[in-house]
Amino acid sequence: MSASSSGLILLGHGARDSRWAEPFERVASLVRARRRAQQDEGPVSLAFLELMQPSLQAAIAAQVARGCDRIVIVPVLMGQGGHVRRDLPPLLNQARLTHPHVRIDCASSIGEDEAVLLAIAACCERALHESR
Repeated sequence: MSASSSGLILLGHGARDSRWAEPFERVASLVRARRRAQQDEGPVSLAFLELMQPSLQAAIAAQVARGCDRIVIVPVLMGQGGHVRRDLPPLLNQARLTHPHVRIDCASSIGEDEAVLLAIAACCERALHESR
């Protein structure tokens, strides 16, 4: 890893059934492959708000231990619900206090991204046509 490294954490809600995380793991794998293709070796990891591990704090600590001086958190959630508005800000504040030498940024929830919404719409339309 280079002297300056940016990490990426995909943040999901979490669930009791471990299979729930499988699509998130696939997304993380796809992002890792894209970063490797761009010769960006910064880590990509998953974290969960509840019910699953690692927690956001643990994922941040692991990336800091790997030498990241910037971490971007992407909430893999459909919108700005209570978790994003109420639960996430204190977690981010605590992480910033714990790791003051690391820049910790948080993107908008992926469900607010136009490209994601268009992909979901296309998937829904494809399901309609495939079910005939």
